Amino acid sequence: MMQYIKAMRKHIGHERLLVVGASVFIHKDHKLLLQKRLDNGCWAEHGGCCELGEVVEEAAKRELLEETGLIANSLELLGIFSGRELYYTYPNGDQVSIVDIAYLCEDFSGEMKAQTDETSDLRWFEIDNLPENISPPTIPVLKRCVEVLKERQNR
Repeated sequence: MMQYIKAMRKHIGHERLLVVGASVFIHKDHKLLLQKRLDNGCWAEHGGCCELGEVVEEAAKRELLEETGLIANSLELLGIFSGRELYYTYPNGDQVSIVDIAYLCEDFSGEMKAQTDETSDLRWFEIDNLPENISPPTIPVLKRCVEVLKERQNR
């Protein structure tokens, strides 16, 4: 967790904190690469909080590399997601209101390797056969990602 959030948590405890997230869905051959989070045991896209002063797209690329070993050669903006459906309480009791800037990446390189301090597994899933245990803040973003990919398939 970045130093800024740690410092804020010292002041507000578990109360709701507004966080800006940058996330990435990796797509290849009609499959999405998802990570299984250690904190809640659910599947999610790759991403995390932006550092103070960090460009959001660079944060998305950094998080992807840290969590998967993959390098995003290019990113496509999927959307900006916010509101009550992105309120979340982590298993440790920390509450957040997330503003997630999400990207789709189909142009990537590198060798895939799971980062083990936040992720227990990396797995490819067919877009028509996604796991049921999706991390709650990921659900609306994932729905939009699947809509975009299916619209492209139907063209």
